[in-house]
Amino acid sequence: MPKRLRFCADRKHDRNGSKEVGNMKKMAQIVSIGMLLAGSACQDLEHSRQVDNPMVSGKTIALQVCSNCHGVNGVSVSPTFPKLAGQRKEYLVDQLTDFKSHSRTDPNAQRFMWGFTHLTDTQIDELATYFSGQSAVLGEASDLALISEGKAIYHSGLPDKGVAACIACHGPHGEGMNQFPRLAGQHADYVVKQLEVFQQTDTRPRGAPMKAVCANMSDRDMRAVAAYVEVFPPEEEVSASPAGNQ
Repeated sequence: MPKRLRFCADRKHDRNGSKEVGNMKKMAQIVSIGMLLAGSACQDLEHSRQVDNPMVSGKTIALQVCSNCHGVNGVSVSPTFPKLAGQRKEYLVDQLTDFKSHSRTDPNAQRFMWGFTHLTDTQIDELATYFSGQSAVLGEASDLALISEGKAIYHSGLPDKGVAACIACHGPHGEGMNQFPRLAGQHADYVVKQLEVFQQTDTRPRGAPMKAVCANMSDRDMRAVAAYVEVFPPEEEVSASPAGNQ
């Protein structure tokens, strides 16, 4: 190749090479920025899961951690995990405090809640505020005969067995009072399991009153009152229960 043509070709190659290098640098910058932004997002997400970090708000913990079992709005799907929506704030504070101190020792408390030892008092208060402020959701009525039995126990107790009426502490509509929890809408299976815990164990440190209340309740009694509080049906639905199914 003539020297002048070779020189022009070399210059053209250099220009194209410089252009490619420039494009690669721009692409690298774009990728770097994208990775930086993605990394920041992941860091924020992981940061929100650090329950041992006192700077993470209770609401963030509720949305990023608690929601996995209890639902974003506190309405859990599985009865293994209680509904927290609309629950009494005082009750939630008490329970979170007992989980933190490992005072509550029932199996599910140990399995799912004992890891929250680093919650601060502020985070506990914020968690309780968040879930108590959500709208409660009632269950759907099915066995009206069982619900009717449960209604009688809830409002009148079982005097012959020494079982006090639930209404005295949990309110006429199951809304709860102060440290006494809301029962309305709670999963029936969860209510039964907690009644069994109260009756058969001492693993819930604030459970002395309930241990006395349910000491003489039968399995049928527990299932009946649990079925009633889960739905709190209108009066006409309960009264419509066929007598033959009683």
